[in-house]
Amino acid sequence: MYLKDFEIRWSDVDANRHLANSAYLNYMSHTRMAFLMEIGFDHSTLAKHEIGPVVFYEHIYYFKEAFPGKPIKVSMEIMGMSEDAKFFEFHHNFYNHKGENFAHCEMMGAWMDLKTRNLTGLSEDFLVTFKNVEKGEGFRILSKEDTRKFSKTPKNL
Repeated sequence: MYLKDFEIRWSDVDANRHLANSAYLNYMSHTRMAFLMEIGFDHSTLAKHEIGPVVFYEHIYYFKEAFPGKPIKVSMEIMGMSEDAKFFEFHHNFYNHKGENFAHCEMMGAWMDLKTRNLTGLSEDFLVTFKNVEKGEGFRILSKEDTRKFSKTPKNL
């Protein structure tokens, strides 16, 4: 499990004086990118290969409030990936300074070719790296159908 430490800043708090919904999203995104950078998927490498990660959905479950003044930890685990790594599922957990889990998120995403703006699998060198990282308990191979689990279609005016 990958863990990232955070300090809840004043700008991360909402009108109820607890951690704002938008801050949860920012912390998770930062945790994912820090993890990817550590395994060699930094911004320059992604730019060189003209790929980038996209999010399909993030479902957050809140258990307890979090307030400024004490550090928190955000985890990230790879819970699913397609054979070509085009699709991926990550889970995040939020822990307070006592190690208590105060929120959980399930997110699914994919890799996008930034030239064609289409989804793409990873090149062989990236694929090897991604397949060799530790996976979460219950990891599964994803299919395109798994990405449609919460499928919605746009409704124009």
